[in-house]
Amino acid sequence: MKKLLALILGCAIWPGCLVQAQNAPQMNLPRVKIGAGMYLIDTQLASNSEQRAIGLMFRTEMPASEGMLFIFEQASEQCFWMKNTLIPLTAAFVADDGTIVNLADMKPQTTDSHCSAKPVRYVLEMNQGWFNKKGIKAGFKLSGKPFQGN
Repeated sequence: MKKLLALILGCAIWPGCLVQAQNAPQMNLPRVKIGAGMYLIDTQLASNSEQRAIGLMFRTEMPASEGMLFIFEQASEQCFWMKNTLIPLTAAFVADDGTIVNLADMKPQTTDSHCSAKPVRYVLEMNQGWFNKKGIKAGFKLSGKPFQGN
């Protein structure tokens, strides 16, 4: 117990400890299953500003059937970039009812902005090419708990 307390206190007063935490991927976010036709996506939920800011940064890989759903409080133009993101991704900008508004392929470690074509509350990031391989385009409707009741 004393060692744990010393480690916690040491981290609190040692600035490098905080930097290390910010340079690590977030792997333990809540999850939900999202349907994309006959495909099921195991999706991590980034629902607060800190989780959304980190997103998929620092990951070196992501399983093919996984993604991250960014949830915003209200619909607005959402723009994403790939600073500190090591894997190529495709962002699906998604309306309240689950309809994909537009898709954007994003290159790793770039600061180019990729924005929604209209205001949205959701952005689903998947490995680049996943949507294309499944024939999923703008206008396709995703299903699942986040889109129910909207």
